[in-house]
Amino acid sequence: MVFRLGIFGVLVAALVAVMVFAYSLMNHSRQAEQQAQQAQMPQTEQILVAAQALPPGSLLQPPQIGSVGVPIKGAAADVIIDTPQNRANLVGAMVRTALVPGAPILNGQVIHPGDHGFLAAVLAPGMRAVTIAVDNVTGADGMIWPGDNVDVLLTQSISGAPDSKSIAAEVVLSNVRVIASGAQVIKDASAGPSGGPPVQTVTLEVTPEEASRCLVATSLGKLSLIVHSAETAPNTAQAAPPPVAPVWAGDVSPALTANEPSQPTVSTVNVISSGGVGEFKF
Repeated sequence: MVFRLGIFGVLVAALVAVMVFAYSLMNHSRQAEQQAQQAQMPQTEQILVAAQALPPGSLLQPPQIGSVGVPIKGAAADVIIDTPQNRANLVGAMVRTALVPGAPILNGQVIHPGDHGFLAAVLAPGMRAVTIAVDNVTGADGMIWPGDNVDVLLTQSISGAPDSKSIAAEVVLSNVRVIASGAQVIKDASAGPSGGPPVQTVTLEVTPEEASRCLVATSLGKLSLIVHSAETAPNTAQAAPPPVAPVWAGDVSPALTANEPSQPTVSTVNVISSGGVGEFKF
């Protein structure tokens, strides 16, 4: 009886061993099959592509840059891998050739601000590039991108003028294109006067006459940028909009006008000297 129980125990142990071996063999076979399938699947990488149709000469903005996964072996040699740094480097770059939505953005198809010949390639025939300095507030806190259309607003203080005319704001340039932003174009512009906060430089595409107006305005007061809507920005080929009248301090604050007399007070003084009489008004 004991002998039979021993044989039965040996058989059970052998059966368990066979089952464990069979399970291990199946598991190994399954892993080998999965590895073979993974080896056959092409490895992919996220690359940067055009998120919308881009004509030649476009200055890339963040919404125009997308990404797509492509097989690494099938990708072109100069594709741009999707990384935060590569995205940042593309902002403001000019597209040399037309791109359809989803087309890879290749290194050879773009020219970056600061590259040799960038301004010459970006500017339209007969146009000029002028660079102005703006702080974070007047420059919309870095939210103005190359390719945007802006107005340049001059705010200045008028010395010796009555309170209602002591400060004036006026548009000196209308609907001009931003072709570069940041400190890439003007060197040593990363810090303000006396080591103050950083100064942002914005380079605009203007006519020769507009360049002169802009340079004079920089000596008169503070310049600010007003961004045009992408949907309603007027076409540069259309007639220029009528000039906008200056806005004075009294137009914004009626209290300044109320403090001024409606008509100047005239005082008269009679002066008698050597028998003669003279009259002075002031």
